Amino acid sequence: MKRALFPGSFDPITLGHTDIINRGLALFDEIIIAVGINSQKKYMFSLEQRMAFIEAIYKDEPKIKVASYGGLTVDFCQSVDAEFILRGLRNPADFEFEKAIAHTNRTLSEIETVFILTAAKTSFISSSIVREIMQHNGDYTTLVPPEVRP
Repeated sequence: MKRALFPGSFDPITLGHTDIINRGLALFDEIIIAVGINSQKKYMFSLEQRMAFIEAIYKDEPKIKVASYGGLTVDFCQSVDAEFILRGLRNPADFEFEKAIAHTNRTLSEIETVFILTAAKTSFISSSIVREIMQHNGDYTTLVPPEVRP
């Protein structure tokens, strides 16, 4: 079984995230969407809310599992027998950042990172942009799945 871990904070999950996940389904037998816990980070949505959004989006997709984790991503991968880390790339800055993490993860473990380029129509979307729009009562509904909308 080819199992991949798609880690992130998903605060909130966006159409950019779901684009990568949905396209990853063709590559992997199972994708674990791993919601990271970072005590240093201030989240807009609680861990429970972030996981509930994802579970609602993928309630009818048996190849998707949702979990939370803290600590090193490679350690969590090993604990759930994930051979791959799935990541999305929006732009050259993402590539440089993700490349460094992928090399580090490969040094720490045997886990491979698989990159998928975001679709052009979602490449500008980020959770931080969505949060900013939400905080100012703007219309963010075209940037997130229906399950995240009010």
